[in-house]
Amino acid sequence: MKEVPFLIIGGGIGGLTAALCIAKTGRTVTVLEQEEKFSEIGAGLQLAPNAMRILHQLGLFESVQEFAWFPKRLVLMDCQSGQELAALDLGKEFRARYEFPYAVMHRADLLNLLYQACQATGLVTLLAHRTVVSTEDKGDYVDVGCQEGFAYRAQAVIGADGLWSRTRQLFSDDRPIIAEYVAYRGAIPIEEVKDYARMDDVVMWIGKDVHFVQYPVRRGELYNQVAVFKSLRYTPDTDDWGTPEELDQVFSQSCDKVQHAIRFMHRGRRWPMMDRRPINRWTSGRVALLGDAAHPMLQYIAQGACQAIEDAACLGDKIITMGDDPSRIFLAYQTERLQRTARVQTAARNFGQIIHTGDSAAILLRDYLLTTHTPNNLGIVDWIYGYGRPTP
Repeated sequence: MKEVPFLIIGGGIGGLTAALCIAKTGRTVTVLEQEEKFSEIGAGLQLAPNAMRILHQLGLFESVQEFAWFPKRLVLMDCQSGQELAALDLGKEFRARYEFPYAVMHRADLLNLLYQACQATGLVTLLAHRTVVSTEDKGDYVDVGCQEGFAYRAQAVIGADGLWSRTRQLFSDDRPIIAEYVAYRGAIPIEEVKDYARMDDVVMWIGKDVHFVQYPVRRGELYNQVAVFKSLRYTPDTDDWGTPEELDQVFSQSCDKVQHAIRFMHRGRRWPMMDRRPINRWTSGRVALLGDAAHPMLQYIAQGACQAIEDAACLGDKIITMGDDPSRIFLAYQTERLQRTARVQTAARNFGQIIHTGDSAAILLRDYLLTTHTPNNLGIVDWIYGYGRPTP
């Protein structure tokens, strides 16, 4: 039984950011990751100013700039007609309002930067191949047991173990909700797609039961593509749905540009789209949740990683202001984060319904509102991107 002060379960973006934030307060922290190494599955990642602000505070902004790409616009396109519906300008006015740019990068690049930053503190112990199977709050400490035989006694435990979090079972018996949508994703060498790649834009093509996202990553060397669609073959008792054949069939009704781009999609793995409903409690005593373990959300507004980064920063701030009592720290952290993350979760669900609608009246109203939007009307995203911005 190894005794540690802070223990984080999960070594993804949320877990490592939390470890770095705790280390910045001068505390030591141990991170347990169940995989053989600290790595990210997937490709692209969008970092809005609410996350970039925190990465700057952690001293990572310059490192992120070395790997990231900074688009000039967020664009919504009609998947069938090919018409541009709306755009959000990410240029001078956007930067002035939010202080930091909108960035896109490879998930593995960000995780590697966080990993290196944690190592550099000398206060973070990073342990892979540790599958946590038990977490018991004993009042004065928390006992954590691993499948591999390792055991830890911690003063405080943070469950950052993702959508399928075991730690969440201490607070809720809910299960992930399958949206009946799947995603195919991958990053392609830019040379393969340079005839159609839009280097200045993050593009989302939207249509009935589908959307398709494109943007450059890794300094513009790769082009990230994500194809999402609702499977008409979905049944809860089988895994034979959302197949590559369905992918091609569904997008065969799209405009020529989308159909051409779909040819380059990786088809080796699909990701079912899932989230959970907001819960009203993430913490009890010496245990708390963070990131997708606390508030897993659909990816439609690109805020999952950003919200985990916000969680981590808030946790670090509460450690500084609340002293060394984990229960007080965690309760203050939950109080500050609960309502905001529930709002973002709900917004992601609602946005998915809006972009995927097949109702003709809803489409007419949606497209009218989008086409009358002006590129510098930032009020619509202020509540998300302006989080943490100093009060004028």
